[in-house]
Amino acid sequence: MADGSTGRTVRVLVVDDHPVVCDGVSALIRRAEDVSVVGSARTAREGVALAATLRPDVVLLDLRLPDLPGSRTVPLLRAAAPDARVVLFTAFEDRNALSAALAAGAHGCLLKDVTDTDLVAQLRLAAAGQRVLDPRLNGSAPAQLQARLFRLSLSRREYEVIRSAATGRTNPEIAEELGLTRNTVKTYLQTAMQKLGARNRVEAIRRAQQEQLL
Repeated sequence: MADGSTGRTVRVLVVDDHPVVCDGVSALIRRAEDVSVVGSARTAREGVALAATLRPDVVLLDLRLPDLPGSRTVPLLRAAAPDARVVLFTAFEDRNALSAALAAGAHGCLLKDVTDTDLVAQLRLAAAGQRVLDPRLNGSAPAQLQARLFRLSLSRREYEVIRSAATGRTNPEIAEELGLTRNTVKTYLQTAMQKLGARNRVEAIRRAQQEQLL
């Protein structure tokens, strides 16, 4: 169907530290018989726990939460509920944070001033497996990031490892966060350093910052 309807109820989990957002989403979609909010969480960790229990079709994830940034939350949500589509839901255009979260595996992004008709349609599309992105975000940082990664020959995983290393995480912590073995993290880090022309971890992070990857 043109509206992306899946023919079944789309179950939505809202992860946002502002209770009014969940109430607002519920209000926006109240007229849609095939879309419903099945739960809400105020922190990333609470959201991950609920996702594992509720198994929603779509998770509307605030880009900034008090305990974890979106780029770290997305992989955890996808591991907890592999069939769920994670859609970022933000009130602002933080291009760096948005790029990092999309690179971490988010399936799209919607701005919070979306209308009820648009929100319902986008939730249906997301549940049907389509990537959704507010048209106002087209051609912004996500595309620029991909271009930079391509120019440097950095793979998505190499970028994720460098990004995590830049936050001060150790290899074991990165391995746990990304669901990789420690040896695999070490390999990705080494190949990323080679591609960035860096001799060590610190130089690699500095080089990534110079290339506007972080």
